[in-house]
Amino acid sequence: MASQSAEPATSAGFEYVFPAIRGIQAGREFYVSMCPLRLIPKIFLFDEDELAPEVRAQRILNKGRLPALTRYIVDNPDDYVFSALTASVDGDIRFESITDSGVGMRAGQVRISMAARFVINDGQHRRAAIEQALKENPDLGEETIAVVFFHDAGLARCQQMFADLNRHAVRPPRSIGVLYDHRDDLAAIVRLLAMRTPIFKGYVEMENSTLAQRSRKLFTLSSLYYATQSLLQGLEITKDQSQELAEAFWTAIDKQIPEWQQVRRRELLASDVRRDYLHSHGIALHALGRVGNSLLSTSLSPRSWTPTLKRLLTVDWSRTNTDWEGRALVGGRVSKSHHNLTLTVNYLRQHMNLEMSTEERRVEAAYQRGES
Repeated sequence: MASQSAEPATSAGFEYVFPAIRGIQAGREFYVSMCPLRLIPKIFLFDEDELAPEVRAQRILNKGRLPALTRYIVDNPDDYVFSALTASVDGDIRFESITDSGVGMRAGQVRISMAARFVINDGQHRRAAIEQALKENPDLGEETIAVVFFHDAGLARCQQMFADLNRHAVRPPRSIGVLYDHRDDLAAIVRLLAMRTPIFKGYVEMENSTLAQRSRKLFTLSSLYYATQSLLQGLEITKDQSQELAEAFWTAIDKQIPEWQQVRRRELLASDVRRDYLHSHGIALHALGRVGNSLLSTSLSPRSWTPTLKRLLTVDWSRTNTDWEGRALVGGRVSKSHHNLTLTVNYLRQHMNLEMSTEERRVEAAYQRGES
């Protein structure tokens, strides 16, 4: 029988041959191998979109995710990282070990009929992104990705594998994503703000995106990230200028919020401030960033916008202020929706005598009519 090293052919007499390690899970053999990226789009299939969910082995491909995944590979050819694909093989599969005994029994090569069908149980978005990336950079084709092969035991087993593989998947908190992201210039700026700026140093939760009730932190890294992102949006300045400007802005904000200063002087507990006031919550920081962006878009000089920020002293940030209900609060609970963020921005603009955008005026008018 002729064999090929993972080269496609239509003849049922040919085989794919993959170097592999054999393992056992739940009494079933599986094989861990490597596959060149150029072969991924050719041999690994995903179910057609028109099939009903009950006869598919996976979810429909979300094409909206592909551009970001594709750009990740293409823009980072020297340091991208993709985890293994998991695939079921519907067809003949045979393992040949290096030796008949000992450790060598686990290593060898797996032979799979070219007439077999490969169905991805986990990684269809990675597979589609690889296909797109190869069109832009064919040189990636000789690189490899790990693949875990299972022998197909029918549709029900494939569906159960998909459910099991995704059942316990947990997206990491956004804060730790910012902490560990060394490609994003904004993430680097925010990390420095959190670790070096006196108003934030020691008071930013660096890993989790929510704060425990008794936490001694005032802010989360993720909320500071989104707030600073809004602050700097659209400004054509360098990374160093962004760092200096962000630090100057948040330092100026700090002077308008006495409770932040009292926490640092240990006159108030951070947990009490979070419970009784809104200004350390993500929606407030984000709103302050949006308002700040309007000021910075007019002038980058702190001398120009610092006097305007002093008007924030007229804002009653306490949660007992009934003005917040329907804006930052819904039923007494903080709401982070885009709609509530806009209404919170509007409230700050009113206190600071700043004009609203066309969209902000529309949202405000609907709120005043009781339509929100």
